[in-house]
Amino acid sequence: MFSDELLKYDWDEITARIASKTAADVERALAARRPAIDDFMALVSPAAAPYLEQMAAKSRALTQKRFGKTVSMYIPMYITNSCTNSCVYCGFNRHNKQPRVVLDPEQIEAECRAIRRLGPFENLLLVTGENPHVAGTDYLERALQVCRPYFSNLTIEVMPLASEDYLRLTRSGLNGVVCFQETYHRERYKVYHPAGMKSNFEWRVNGFDRMGQAGVHKIGMGVLIGLEDWRTDVTMMAMHLRYLQARYWRTRYSVNFPRLRPSESGYQPNVVMTDRELAQLTFAFRIFDEDVDISVSTREKPDFRDHMATLGATSMSAGSRTEPGGYETYPQALEQFAVSDDRSPAEVADALRRAGCEVVWKDWDKVFD
Repeated sequence: MFSDELLKYDWDEITARIASKTAADVERALAARRPAIDDFMALVSPAAAPYLEQMAAKSRALTQKRFGKTVSMYIPMYITNSCTNSCVYCGFNRHNKQPRVVLDPEQIEAECRAIRRLGPFENLLLVTGENPHVAGTDYLERALQVCRPYFSNLTIEVMPLASEDYLRLTRSGLNGVVCFQETYHRERYKVYHPAGMKSNFEWRVNGFDRMGQAGVHKIGMGVLIGLEDWRTDVTMMAMHLRYLQARYWRTRYSVNFPRLRPSESGYQPNVVMTDRELAQLTFAFRIFDEDVDISVSTREKPDFRDHMATLGATSMSAGSRTEPGGYETYPQALEQFAVSDDRSPAEVADALRRAGCEVVWKDWDKVFD
């Protein structure tokens, strides 16, 4: 399991290695045919900041070589904000005195119909809080079965599950799983997740192994920017990606780097990442891995998302509501975080086309299941 692999690395040592990178290291990384982890460290280091234009050009070329000028569209559907965790930065924190919602099958179907009226989405991301008593595997399986007639590709972002549960869900229409490790800093992880299921670092970080063992078609990874040193966290994630690719090579992978957004928790980030730094990270990951899907959500502002679509990003959400039932049933429920890009799906698609991108609503069909 990756938790054992992670013991080989020291957080402070990696932080120091990244800080020690020089311009010569960055130039070697840009010239590398198959960049290694050390090259990735150089590309996310402060030394790479003056090379942003060169990184953008290489990222654009690699993205178009592998994906063309396409951007795949998806939309999240939050089906419950009930949660047993105490994550200090999250609006779903169990201590927030707000009404909790658990959508029933009829309400989930109403949300499906409302989303279909928003645009021709075929890629749906089902999101829940982490409460196994009300949103366990049985509930998730039923939700997938309700959504399946409406969408060709179903992904979940839920509590980490056992391998046999992932396998069971794949047989009920599941195509992908997204899980945010939030931070790879083992000691600090407990500070941000003091109680609840999510406080178990090993169970969460090893969830990706369990997804791979179950043969999940696509695995999405991410760290939450704003908790710990982002350069070290994303380097750990790059190591994790390479580990998973070597073991579960039939699986596709995606990465996301969400920045903390305002939420009911009122939490203020420890680390602030600028737009230039997020662009640098996006380019670094594309140069590091030509095949990985890079997603940019509605957490980011419209201008930034439009530019990233031409320089490295390959998938985007649009029209997102981050509260359960937000499209139809409970438009004023407790949301997980506030979005930055509130454009309609049609407006996002038009902006992407003006930037020269081909908008892809569907890249997976039920016939392949």
